[in-house]
Amino acid sequence: MSAALKKSSSNGSDKSVTIEEQHAKISEIRKLIGPLPEKLAIYCSDAALTRYLRARNWNVKKATKMLKETLKWRAEYKPEEIRWEEVAHEAETGKIYRSNYIDKHGRTVLVMRPSCQNTKSTKGQIRYLVYCMENAILNLPPDKEQMVWLIDFNGYNLSHTSVKVTRETAHILQDHYPERLGLAILYNPPKFFEPFWKVVKPFLEPKTQNKVKFVYSDDPNSKKIMEELFDMEKLETAFGGNDDSGFNISKYAERMREDDKRMPAFWTRGNPQSAEPPVDLNSLDLNSDSDASDNGKVDSSPSHVSDSETLSPSESVIVTKGSDNDSTEVH
Repeated sequence: MSAALKKSSSNGSDKSVTIEEQHAKISEIRKLIGPLPEKLAIYCSDAALTRYLRARNWNVKKATKMLKETLKWRAEYKPEEIRWEEVAHEAETGKIYRSNYIDKHGRTVLVMRPSCQNTKSTKGQIRYLVYCMENAILNLPPDKEQMVWLIDFNGYNLSHTSVKVTRETAHILQDHYPERLGLAILYNPPKFFEPFWKVVKPFLEPKTQNKVKFVYSDDPNSKKIMEELFDMEKLETAFGGNDDSGFNISKYAERMREDDKRMPAFWTRGNPQSAEPPVDLNSLDLNSDSDASDNGKVDSSPSHVSDSETLSPSESVIVTKGSDNDSTEVH
């Protein structure tokens, strides 16, 4: 079993689970899933299964159902095969990119600028988001599972928000990248945003609430938050740091092309890549309806929502207007 497993302490409604119980639950999930093709088997590490268990409050059957949906999605969408040249046009304005610095905990940092939207294709925007997520994961240290999002609201207004793209983004992040978010910093959000957060906050678990930080450039306490998290010499000036180099698409393209070269080895455990036969989704039994809890009952009306299920404030601004026909009405 992976050494990455740690005792899960009680946090809000999160169960306290011993190492032994984690091992048992992971083994049970593996039995329910059965044999998998190489890439999907590599995806199902102990750390990954633990993330799905945490996302479903350690309920094996619910976590298994969630994981099977992800395996089906990965087999069809093939996120690990997206390459820079396919999505480069989406990145030109720096609307989402992996920073060249990490936080003081060693976590990858994704910078997001909702006002820098430059395309109208929902499909293209989502594909680029997935590429960025996969790239951020590729660059996580072996002992890290989560990343940081730095969301810059400079120039943002509601016209940049597409309900259609936001819903698709929420679906992808919630269902297929559970427990990947360590912290979301909302930097200089507009004043209308914080009251919205206060309405949403009571419906979220404490651990989710604690992952969202409102930071303002004119607030001394906000500066402390940034100083505690980042090396200010490496942090961009847009976030109060001292690095004024800014986003350079040419240099960023070079970094992404180099990362693309590393991706195949990441998904073959470093072994020479062989041609995998097409995945027979039916043989994987990924259409399981095992959504019952461990005791056979389903809680259909939870009082709180886990961070794998929603993070409305950040998600509503991560993506931006996808087409002229998209609604900008916010629900």
